[in-house]
Amino acid sequence: MLDAFAPYPLCKTTTNNTFLSLESAALIPIRSPAEIDSIRAACTIVHSVQMALEAAVVPGVSTQQLDELAEATIRDQGGVPAFKGYCDFPASICASINAEAVHGFPRPSPLNDGDVVCVDVGVKLDGWFGDGAFTIGVGNISPEVRQLLSTTRASLDAGIEAFVPGGRLTDISHAVELAALAGGATVIREYGGHGIGRSLHEDPHILNYGPANRGPRLKVGHVFAIEPILSLSSADVEVADDGWTTVTTDGSIATHFEHTVALTSDGPVTLTLPVGQPAVGVPA
Repeated sequence: MLDAFAPYPLCKTTTNNTFLSLESAALIPIRSPAEIDSIRAACTIVHSVQMALEAAVVPGVSTQQLDELAEATIRDQGGVPAFKGYCDFPASICASINAEAVHGFPRPSPLNDGDVVCVDVGVKLDGWFGDGAFTIGVGNISPEVRQLLSTTRASLDAGIEAFVPGGRLTDISHAVELAALAGGATVIREYGGHGIGRSLHEDPHILNYGPANRGPRLKVGHVFAIEPILSLSSADVEVADDGWTTVTTDGSIATHFEHTVALTSDGPVTLTLPVGQPAVGVPA
């Protein structure tokens, strides 16, 4: 993601109901099948990193250790950590714990039983980018947090299902919000999804709320990172003194899932979930 970092989506914060106008549709890149395959290759590494991190998340491990594992796994497969150095971000992953909604710094302190950690991973491979995030409970978590995780995954699924040829951009936004509300969660509005391909963040910015049937038409060849970010309670957030870590103001738990998705003539294809591979952040 890094969709709220400084300069652009990963660096961008959005607090109004703006989206690309119909006239701005030309700003959204149309990717060829070969280009989508290149993005898929980067996304395959994202998934493998997520699988390694999911297995490593236990009480006592630190997010700094997770960051080291992520960077080694990315580089072992010929990729480059997309986040490290992006807008001066210091790490290979964002690791956001409990009330931290996005952009948490990896740190040496251990995770505790009952914590919730969101891990966001970006990979650059041969000039193409992949991006994905998942949230996982550490040890035993409460039923309400488990429900929030389920709702956030459902919101992501709903957004992906709304990404169809001929639809409009905010169909995705509306679907995410409806699924969030149905699960009793709150959408954190400052952050959202984005286009991805040759850059980590490209047009359009994709809100996680709002009415359907607005914005540009969705076309075969669009590649978007769709990423609901939800809270148990307040939608209000503030940025910590480090300039990155974003925290809910009331201390409520926040969760975040993200997939890179390509739109094909057969519908949406999730590039960060390779065929035949398990999804991450889903309880057995």
